Amino acid sequence: MFKYCPQCKNDNLLFIDNHYWTCQQCDFVYFHNTAAAVAGIIEYDNKILLTVRAKEPGKGLYDLPGGFVDQNESLEQALSREVQEELGISITEWRYFVSLPNLYQYKNITYHTLDSVFLTSLAEQPKLTLEASEISDSAWFNVIDIDLETIAFPSLRQAIALLQQDN
Repeated sequence: MFKYCPQCKNDNLLFIDNHYWTCQQCDFVYFHNTAAAVAGIIEYDNKILLTVRAKEPGKGLYDLPGGFVDQNESLEQALSREVQEELGISITEWRYFVSLPNLYQYKNITYHTLDSVFLTSLAEQPKLTLEASEISDSAWFNVIDIDLETIAFPSLRQAIALLQQDN
């Protein structure tokens, strides 16, 4: 991640235990902590909504709506914001389902994430307005019919597998 110390510009940096960078020259320390991410399982008429990723990582594979949590947001606020941005619908009622660790490879950097997955059930099928830069398509699936190998991320494959066990 760093070639030179951001503080003193020295090249004597160490990456300790895959957790933090430290400079032996000036005592700079940078913790490369896990990033918080959220995903929503949106259920309507005994089916769940999957989206198709429009960009890497996982371009062309299925995903759940969601994304990274911004500073000063709760998990639920982040998920509601992401669903509004990606699908053009407003959902504020979420039930916690599961959290799972994941690796997110983006532009040659591996980010460790903790993906928190929430559930919601809708009384009406929503009219979706897909954010084309993020999502190329969407479809509703019976959860038991989902081929886990078509899901972009291991953490979300695990979440859907847990949902399949419950059905």
